[in-house]
Amino acid sequence: MTFEEESKSDLIKHKLEKANGSVNDVRFLIDNDKLVIAVNRIYYGIFYALSALALKYQFATSKHQQLIGWFNNNFVKEKKVDRKYGEILHRAFDKRSKGDYDDFVEFSKDEVEQLFQDMKDFINKIKDMIVSEAT
Repeated sequence: MTFEEESKSDLIKHKLEKANGSVNDVRFLIDNDKLVIAVNRIYYGIFYALSALALKYQFATSKHQQLIGWFNNNFVKEKKVDRKYGEILHRAFDKRSKGDYDDFVEFSKDEVEQLFQDMKDFINKIKDMIVSEAT
């Protein structure tokens, strides 16, 4: 393995660790009724995992919408992943945007718990994709 490959591998691992850390953060936030912040962290946990996948495929962008579009075009539309993963990503992005930028936004605990389950499913799917591509 070259230095560049090892460095990329370390960065992928780091991003997946950040995604996993977000899972723990979200559980804490939900348990403490910090639901708007939990929604933000749900999206970012998904984003970190997706960023790791993008690194794996040498895709780089600083724009969230471009990353989402890349995933949709290369994985959802190509049927490499079930459509539900594109839906999870879009729902998390939309809810995070509402929570961050709209006034007087509230989310129900049940709604956030469902988003949390979707987040864990998404992260696990991305991890599986990265591992299966490595072997």
